[in-house]
Amino acid sequence: MKFSEVIGQQAVKQRLLASVRGNRVAHTQLFLGPEGSGTLPLAIAFAQYLNCPHKHGDDSCGTCPSCIKYQKFAHPDLHFIFPTATNDKVKKNPQSGLFQEDWLNFMQKNRGYVTQSSWYETLGVGNKQGTIYARDANDVVKLLGFKPYEAKYKVVVIFQAERLHISASNKLLKSLEEPPDNTLIILIAERYEMIIPTVRSRAQLVKVPKLQIADIRDTLLQQFPEKVNAEQATELAAFSHGNWNLALELMEQADEGEYNFVKFRDWMRLCFQGNDYLALHGLIQELSRLGREKQKRFLIYGLQVMHNSLFVNTKHDLSVVAGASEKDYLQKFAPYVNAANQKQMYELLNEAVYHIERNAHPGILFADLSFKLMALMQAGRRALQIG
Repeated sequence: MKFSEVIGQQAVKQRLLASVRGNRVAHTQLFLGPEGSGTLPLAIAFAQYLNCPHKHGDDSCGTCPSCIKYQKFAHPDLHFIFPTATNDKVKKNPQSGLFQEDWLNFMQKNRGYVTQSSWYETLGVGNKQGTIYARDANDVVKLLGFKPYEAKYKVVVIFQAERLHISASNKLLKSLEEPPDNTLIILIAERYEMIIPTVRSRAQLVKVPKLQIADIRDTLLQQFPEKVNAEQATELAAFSHGNWNLALELMEQADEGEYNFVKFRDWMRLCFQGNDYLALHGLIQELSRLGREKQKRFLIYGLQVMHNSLFVNTKHDLSVVAGASEKDYLQKFAPYVNAANQKQMYELLNEAVYHIERNAHPGILFADLSFKLMALMQAGRRALQIG
């Protein structure tokens, strides 16, 4: 895809272009950015630009044979490695090479703006977490032994590099440090700390920030004029917190945001009261029946409530991005999130997201979390009374 097709990220695009003009293209790069920021589309646009024989100005031509193949994510010198797991199709020894057709269709459908969860859903792996295995690394090493087929650069894109198994990481170290000439290896990741230091140290870091609200709003209006008006696009962009994929989800699942608000409000009220265990048990059971990704989004919504509570407490209400009913609730809830509990509450919710990703039992997780939040809410109440 062309740089012009990548949403926003003008500063990152200019840095990448400058590296080409200055003949300073690092052969191993780590594109690090949050979900929905466009790390993967940026990487593909960068590779397309490098291999375009008729590049002009700040973009590839988009019409030469090389660009046409890149537009379809099917260039013979563009290779993808990604997390996999067993499913109904592959019963054992999964690896990227066995799912290339699925990946190609997935990329074409989403125009490069893909997420880990949507990929797992496409694979049909259930609650399993994907891994990039040593056999994937062996394929990369073998692949790099061949010269580019028709382009100037052979490009290997490793999606979700934090899912590299330790054995795969170790097998790739020499290739990452000294790849063959005319080779570009791009690691795509969201969690820097999950990549082992020996891999991180061998890649030039390209930080990709969250998208600007204005960029998401304008793109929504451009791509979905029949679905959203200017006011709705502005609201969706604000609620997406710089995540294009989340903006699309919010557009398609407007009801989920209202559900998260209502259920989180009910949950906090029960934790605050601390005596209606039957109602709390019922709510925990309901949350436990949600899919893993919906549970994650519910907890992430809770983290946003904590952020907004701090804005309210510090009289920065204009920084709060929420609907009218949510803002009204925050005015009542925020005082109880204070120095006595705010750090611990944030850490608990953040840890819960981490454990949900790793298939923790949701019933046990939400029950344990509820009782800990009960104690913290009481600590917040006492601090408010004393203050």
